Amino acid sequence: MAKTLLLMRHAKSSWKDKKLSDFDRPLKRRGVKAAKLMGKVLTGAELVPQLVLSSPAERAKQTAEIVSKEMGFKGKLALVESFYMAEPRDYLNALASLPDEIERVLLVGHNPGLEDLANGLDGRSGEMPPGAVAYFSLGIKHWSDLNRLPDAELISFWDPGNMDLEEMEAEMGKDKDKKDKDKKDKKKDKKDKKKDKK
Repeated sequence: MAKTLLLMRHAKSSWKDKKLSDFDRPLKRRGVKAAKLMGKVLTGAELVPQLVLSSPAERAKQTAEIVSKEMGFKGKLALVESFYMAEPRDYLNALASLPDEIERVLLVGHNPGLEDLANGLDGRSGEMPPGAVAYFSLGIKHWSDLNRLPDAELISFWDPGNMDLEEMEAEMGKDKDKKDKDKKDKKKDKKDKKKDKK
């Protein structure tokens, strides 16, 4: 089965505390909101990965943790030292060593390396804004084939900067209410069927 890859740039980070090093900068409030939204988007698109690989920098780690929580992700979230200030080859090297039973990976990193990787994969020039997610079909059966750039296809792209977060959260709230109602209705139907059998 072809491998699929989700590339995510960390969400918007805070420059508020001037004493913090670049590595230790956390997400700002809007970044937290965007990361939550992307987790919901990926869940809605049925794109929950089997593995999450993230830069250990605070803003990337926070993004990965928030997205994972929103997706209900139960797998492994691994911090990869080489992803901080990584070049495309650093990302590819980490992916190339993965076992083949893993089919979909979410990778959380930084620009410019992440953007260069995304553009190298699909041969187009595009931006990866904070919190954006690009979904690729890699056209390979083995992660080890990533010793070269594969013929990848960009399937979907989401940029939280182009989304009305409040509006989308409200919509997702409605969806959740509907799902909860559907669950209750199904439970009620089951109970009614049991009663009919008695």
